[in-house]
Amino acid sequence: MQELAQKFRRFMIYVHSKGMIVDDEYVLLGSANINQRSLSGSRDTEIAMGAYQPHYTWAKKEAHPHGQVYGYRMSLWAEHLGRVEEGFMDPQTIECVRRVNKIARRNWQAFVADEYKPMKGHLMQYPVHVSKNGEVTALPGFECFPDVGGKILGAPTNLPDALTT
Repeated sequence: MQELAQKFRRFMIYVHSKGMIVDDEYVLLGSANINQRSLSGSRDTEIAMGAYQPHYTWAKKEAHPHGQVYGYRMSLWAEHLGRVEEGFMDPQTIECVRRVNKIARRNWQAFVADEYKPMKGHLMQYPVHVSKNGEVTALPGFECFPDVGGKILGAPTNLPDALTT
């Protein structure tokens, strides 16, 4: 495994943080999961913060709010997609969704290629296929993650739900 990591110059890291940007007007950041248990403040030792700019909301502007939250999303997209495109200004459009998915697929293909080649961003397609009837399967030939193993679809556990939710 170490040899493959050296060959392809990629290593696992673990960062316990989350972020959510809602409609380019609200941002939620921290280590807390976005559920009652983590956000209630009485059970888990987590932290989270939410922020918005009152003068940069859809309601106030009656249009797309181009405030700091929007700028933060665009900056993240530039880093993770490896580019800035005009279509990224309107993430709710089907054209934008298709473009981001295309970039993510290309990055996945570069990631799993036999020969190393630098990716043009960090965002990759998660290696699953969802059928028209909702069945989720691993992509053909990728039941496990390359280099490090680990099943794409995970595995059942005997732990009670109360311990993991």
